[in-house]
Amino acid sequence: MQKIDLILLKYGEIALKGLNKPLFERKLLDNIKSRLDRIGKFSVRRAQSTVYVEPLDETADMQQALKVLKKIFGIVNICPVVKCDKDMDSIARTAIQCVNELSPSGKTFKVEAKREDKKFPLNSPQIARELGGRILTAVDGLSVDVHNPEILVNVEIRQEAYVYTSKIKGAGGMPVGTNGKSTILLSGGIDSPVAGYMISKRGVELEAVHFHSHPYTSDRAKEKVIDLAKEMAEYCGKIRLHIVPFTEIQLAIIEKCPENYLTVIMRRIMMRIAEKISVENNSAALITGESIGQVASQTMESLVCTDNAVSMPVFRPLIGMDKEEIVTISKKIETYETSILPYEDCCTIFVPKHPKTKPNLNEIIEAEKALDNIDEMIEKAINEEEILIVK
Repeated sequence: MQKIDLILLKYGEIALKGLNKPLFERKLLDNIKSRLDRIGKFSVRRAQSTVYVEPLDETADMQQALKVLKKIFGIVNICPVVKCDKDMDSIARTAIQCVNELSPSGKTFKVEAKREDKKFPLNSPQIARELGGRILTAVDGLSVDVHNPEILVNVEIRQEAYVYTSKIKGAGGMPVGTNGKSTILLSGGIDSPVAGYMISKRGVELEAVHFHSHPYTSDRAKEKVIDLAKEMAEYCGKIRLHIVPFTEIQLAIIEKCPENYLTVIMRRIMMRIAEKISVENNSAALITGESIGQVASQTMESLVCTDNAVSMPVFRPLIGMDKEEIVTISKKIETYETSILPYEDCCTIFVPKHPKTKPNLNEIIEAEKALDNIDEMIEKAINEEEILIVK
């Protein structure tokens, strides 16, 4: 395993933020420090649009740090580097050692150089040519390929000289906490964790609401959602999870409302509850995992009826995706295996045999009038919620 002296982190969109750039950089550093503090002691600092992560003692596991950093939004590339003295002999020795460790027999390579320290006697193209020649002479079996090399040797001349042969793709996006807060309706399915991941990637902090219908949904179903929130938190940061008892409301809907409207009315009341929780927690919008046409409650007409229940904006980052695309992302962020555990949530019980796929809003509003004490039931459910801080 190749030695790692420190890790260089590169970001993309943040560099384009003009006068607001320092705000985004500070938030990114705060997020990095918060995540790394749990696995050891690290120095985290920034200079010249790059973040430097260095171990402070033996407890700082650099391999574990790489795993954590891959899940922090705002980082585009992660470069585990070896430090060396700032002269060509030292740089060449370090680069040759790095290439040899990759067992390069018969492989192709290329050198890329970046000179931030303009006092260094060679410019970037000169460094690349000089270093490439030395590597070619010192390592048997290598050849140069400037278009598609198997080994890319990177050299950066900053306060010190850094050499690396691995550039790990980061999570991208914007640092969480730079674009406000939204509330996600988190079920136990595949879609909503992916929706939360995607909106959080744009820098949005997450509040989460889950509806639990005990005893029709089990404690295992509740634990499944908590596990999903933990898996999401590795990308999205700390999540406040509101677990709202929904049994009384759900039974009232089943008893008093037309069967073919059950799902839409249930969704409307969930949205009303989530909106109230959002307002109480300074959240600016609601997020759902709906994809248009995927099920009866996600037709255009059904979504119009659902949105009518609230005045708050509703974001649906999956709206134009098919199931295969959503599953691909869920596997990438490692929520898929938890999502498919066979513990039902309240959205999958009491499903009508023939749900209305093109509900009429006026008919829905008229049907809801049978729920004459719904406001009191909503307040009771919110008062009885369980709140967990998930990290």
